[in-house]
Amino acid sequence: MSQEESTTHFAPELHIPKGTFEIDFFTKWGAVEHFCLRNDDGSIHVAELNFDGAIFHVHETMRGNSLEPQSAKGVTTIIGLFVPDVQKVMDKAIEAGAILVNPTTDHDYGYRQGMFQDPFGHFWQIQKKI
Repeated sequence: MSQEESTTHFAPELHIPKGTFEIDFFTKWGAVEHFCLRNDDGSIHVAELNFDGAIFHVHETMRGNSLEPQSAKGVTTIIGLFVPDVQKVMDKAIEAGAILVNPTTDHDYGYRQGMFQDPFGHFWQIQKKI
């Protein structure tokens, strides 16, 4: 049994617009694609990715009550990702095409955090306890 099968963990599902053909931002950022199922037209239906052990899914919007940030015209959620080196992960995301929202900063409440927005509008808070 793998560690993924023997531990409890979150696997967020990030919605993307129907008709999306490329999600290469995530692999340029450093995620590994486990699988990608495509529709008949070649657009992405669902993909599973792993960023340094953190699994997440990218899924086309299908249900009437599911929203992706672009059609919602704003933030649908913020994904918090704990990593050993916040600045390194932030730099790689910006290099891959993300937009800097908040630079990496040490906060009085004991966290080092930075935030970026991915090309699909999702906000990622990269952080570690200090």
